[in-house]
Amino acid sequence: MGYQMDKQAINRCFSELSKEYIIYAPKCYEGKGAFSDTDLIRYGEVTTVDEIEFREKSRFSFKEILLPISQTLFYFTENEVKEADGPKKSAIVFLRSCDLHAVKRLDAVYLNNAFEDYYYKRIREKVHFVLMGCKESFDSCFCVDMGTNRSENYDMAMEERDGMFYVDVKEERFKEVFASQAIKEEEVEVSYVTETKTKVHIPEDLTSAVAKSTMWDEYDSRCIACGRCNFSCPTCTCFTMQDIFYTDNGKVGERRRVQASCMVDGFTDVAGGGSYRQKKGQRMRFKVLHKALDFKKRNGYQMCVGCGRCDDVCPEYISFSHCLNRLEEGMKEVSDNE
Repeated sequence: MGYQMDKQAINRCFSELSKEYIIYAPKCYEGKGAFSDTDLIRYGEVTTVDEIEFREKSRFSFKEILLPISQTLFYFTENEVKEADGPKKSAIVFLRSCDLHAVKRLDAVYLNNAFEDYYYKRIREKVHFVLMGCKESFDSCFCVDMGTNRSENYDMAMEERDGMFYVDVKEERFKEVFASQAIKEEEVEVSYVTETKTKVHIPEDLTSAVAKSTMWDEYDSRCIACGRCNFSCPTCTCFTMQDIFYTDNGKVGERRRVQASCMVDGFTDVAGGGSYRQKKGQRMRFKVLHKALDFKKRNGYQMCVGCGRCDDVCPEYISFSHCLNRLEEGMKEVSDNE
């Protein structure tokens, strides 16, 4: 069911929903950008629709809501272990089509793998998604080529047009809230991108042989192993474990799951002093082929959703989309050398 609403009506709906849900959306943090005179668009809690940034792309994804940067799993003493509490309230998350497709990728890793991840599942079950319409793409987006420019798998969808808001509500529990405030009911079709400035082509015949290409060598000097590409990516899922011991009692503490990056030093360190993929180009190769080859072999669709955030945040101007476009050249190089 679709509704036409003004800003005041939407805010009344937000007020009602806030009793049961935390609402997350892209919002502007003034003066918090990379430079002192720039702003930062990232996810945060909102209470009114005025706070939601509909026109700019968030620098970081929604991922931190489902996969907190640092998440306590349990507390321990000398004699017992206590599981950390899960989220008290449910959440409503506003996101674009590419990020909604990223949820499918996260679910594949954490729910449909060898086993279900309990800590992810208990958060995931309490989250509802609102699709934000995209009238046009941003410069670095390549969602059309990745097949993620359109999605129907949402609980609600919302789009702003000329100061009015158009809402498509699929989830039954939300219909009464919005119906009571709507100006009128009408069919709502949310905008989606049909063409992007950035184009990406991944070869259909891509194989692991491309790992032997020399294309990866240039990243040894270009990449600085900061990991910003991983942390901004909505489908990067790696984490590490940390045991924190309290200073007042060294035998008491907590175990935390902390987001990690395959691009940073120390990620491949293992017991006994071993360390793998020490060169930056090797790490780039691992990341790209996981996104463009390994995941698809297992699940039948690409892991990358074409949001372009990795291109946006890289301080060395390394373009992931350009790297994907070089895979065909890399395959040819390897084939010619055989």
